[in-house]
Amino acid sequence: MRLLGLDYGSKTVGVAVSDELGLGATAVEIIRRDKENHLRQTLGRIEALTREYGVGAVVLGHPVNMDGSVGERALLAEAFRDKLMKRLSIPVYLWDERLTTVEAEEIMAFHGIRENRYKDYVDMIAAKVILEDWMSSHNNGKDQI
Repeated sequence: MRLLGLDYGSKTVGVAVSDELGLGATAVEIIRRDKENHLRQTLGRIEALTREYGVGAVVLGHPVNMDGSVGERALLAEAFRDKLMKRLSIPVYLWDERLTTVEAEEIMAFHGIRENRYKDYVDMIAAKVILEDWMSSHNNGKDQI
């Protein structure tokens, strides 16, 4: 069973998918929307991806503050999780995403992705990092599913 990793932002959602063994993840795409609260098409695309890849659970980045407190962005991610759970009828796990964007930037720099291409890649690479972090902390995804 595959897992879907999501990096939820105000106008984008980065998407990554695991392999069937839960050993690695691949950055898939960035879902874009015009306004933060326009989620119908975003939810529809995520639903289509879960069917396409045979996803059994979703790992959603939870942007808590550096001190671990829950701020506005984390509350928005929690509300998005609730919408996903209702629409998908599969588990949606929140995962602390602190510093994943920094790690994604380091990955892009290592691979020579220039700054002017940043928006083309950062969200889906962050989704990949979120998913890989979750899998490595949960016995490649087998502990909770």
